[in-house]
Amino acid sequence: MHSLDRFAQDKLDELKRRNLHRSLTDTLREDGIWVERGGRRLLSFSCNDYLNLTQHPAIKQAAIAAIEEYGAGSGASRLVTGNHPLYAHLEARLAQFKRAEAACVFGSGYLANTGIIPVLIGEDGLVLLDELSHACIYAGAQLSRGRMMTFRHNDVNHARELLAAHRAEHDRALIVTDGIFSMDGDLAPLADLLALANEHDAWLMSDDAHGIGVVGGGRGSSFVGNAHMPVPLQMGTLSKATGSYGGYLCASAPVIELMRNRARTLIYSTGLPPASVAAAIAALDLIEREPGYAALPVQKAKAFTRRAGLPEAQSPIVPIVIGDEEAALAASQFLESEGYLVVAIRPPTVPAGTARLRLTFTAQHPDDDIGRLADIVRDKIVA
Repeated sequence: MHSLDRFAQDKLDELKRRNLHRSLTDTLREDGIWVERGGRRLLSFSCNDYLNLTQHPAIKQAAIAAIEEYGAGSGASRLVTGNHPLYAHLEARLAQFKRAEAACVFGSGYLANTGIIPVLIGEDGLVLLDELSHACIYAGAQLSRGRMMTFRHNDVNHARELLAAHRAEHDRALIVTDGIFSMDGDLAPLADLLALANEHDAWLMSDDAHGIGVVGGGRGSSFVGNAHMPVPLQMGTLSKATGSYGGYLCASAPVIELMRNRARTLIYSTGLPPASVAAAIAALDLIEREPGYAALPVQKAKAFTRRAGLPEAQSPIVPIVIGDEEAALAASQFLESEGYLVVAIRPPTVPAGTARLRLTFTAQHPDDDIGRLADIVRDKIVA
């Protein structure tokens, strides 16, 4: 065996031994909630399509119309010739939606976070992260070459202690957190973090990947509780509740202009296909027009947690922490035998010892099935 193949095989064998091996599974999404997988038709509770907009007729028609007018791809990076006219419309729409001066669209949420943070923080800077921040936030912090420190999950006092001890050592400081945490479903204390940032001349950045479209009247985690928290750096994705693809940053006009000039993941990436941009515009229009529909995923998640005897959901994401990786896989397989797709989440996506089932609720999940699933989880999984 070639040394490269031996290296790869040894790594794979170790992953299998630890029940951490992953494989791609063909999944045909029939609509927003039903999937065909492994020859079975399952009701999926493992998709981030919270508003089922990937299958919405108006969203699909907007994408089709964009292909007819602009073609299948953008053809180049945005700063060359890939900045098709739909981009300006989407960025203006995002800025208005998030009550910011301007917006910049990236190729994905991962590209956004790995591009934004290094523009703002250099070798002399400090990046302070919630310990449960998404992997792409960690990657962006590492690429910045600044000093990276983590504070305990949602612990503002710990963040305050770190800033008090280390802020003066650095020319710039950035606090970064998920708005809604992707594996736990809880909300970040954005108001308190914003006040803390202002006290220490630090900048707050929130990743609203799982907030836009489903909390705060659909506007996201900076708008929870009928309030607008003026987070200066509102990042997010267009690939979850909005049903399309891409990432974005909403911020002041000078910050956005700087991103367009210095964010390497924007400068050196081909622009998004016109269909993705058009679909995102149509999705934002629908979310703003129908806030009651946007509220359904959280309502359904709360109904599930009440019936299952779990802590009340704060978002469409409900974790059931099992602990052991093999046990989490077994629980997932049991639910599949009952007709439900609930994928087990294992390290390194979550911390060691916290393998879990991660349930996600969408606007179109039938209430009867939510109730039946809650009964099964209560009686067979968490009992």
